[in-house]
Amino acid sequence: MAFTHLHVHTDYSLLDGACKVESLVKDVAKLGMKAVAITDHGNMFGAIEFYKASKKAGIKPIIGMESYIAPQSRHDRKNATRSKEASYHLPLLAYSTKGYYNLVKLSSLAYTEGFYYRPRIDKEILEKYKEGLIGLSGCLAGEICQNILHNKFDQALTVAQYYSNLFGPENFYIEIQHNGLDIQEIANEGLIKLARQLNLPLVGTNDVHYLTKADNVSHDCLLCLQTGRKRNETNRFKFPSDQFYLKSEDEMKKEFSHV
Repeated sequence: MAFTHLHVHTDYSLLDGACKVESLVKDVAKLGMKAVAITDHGNMFGAIEFYKASKKAGIKPIIGMESYIAPQSRHDRKNATRSKEASYHLPLLAYSTKGYYNLVKLSSLAYTEGFYYRPRIDKEILEKYKEGLIGLSGCLAGEICQNILHNKFDQALTVAQYYSNLFGPENFYIEIQHNGLDIQEIANEGLIKLARQLNLPLVGTNDVHYLTKADNVSHDCLLCLQTGRKRNETNRFKFPSDQFYLKSEDEMKKEFSHV
């Protein structure tokens, strides 16, 4: 089975993703991959461009969105339990036309009803518009990872079981990554343990934000524009490694050979 990147940010993840859609699809084809997903932050802006470019290149397009999910209600503007955005990351992938329509609905409601620093959904509307969707547990900013990193393994189990029940165990995956961060390896250990305990499938992703390792410099410039800072400032938001690129199948298989 060929590897497929399922967690990818294009330049429609504004001032955060540095992958232009057409370039992304071309590079996926060059790597010999047959499919790719896009999961932009909280929006579906790139879906049509991505679909057309993928079809033209003979690549299977998997349309998704990395949603921001409020810890309580999407209407709550005060309960910032994790960060100032008061949200966790939850990648969603459409596997049917109904799933695509539901992603569009969730994205729209995130802006019109849930916006607080970011376009947010909540579990109430996710339960209503879950049909046709696959869920991934997310990056370090996901609710399951956050509980693991705060030594709340039982709570992580509860959250994972909730999503497994919501999407169905065949449609919810525990997401592990290998991005050069020590904290990610700590999270992975807990995630693998959790997946085995609940008999949930694992999926390896790379949280792609740029196409090649060298592009991490350009991506860092985007982050500076986003935060109003300069690259030579030391105390600023930046990605702590240069590993968030479109890795080859061989690279990904090597990094996850232990599972």
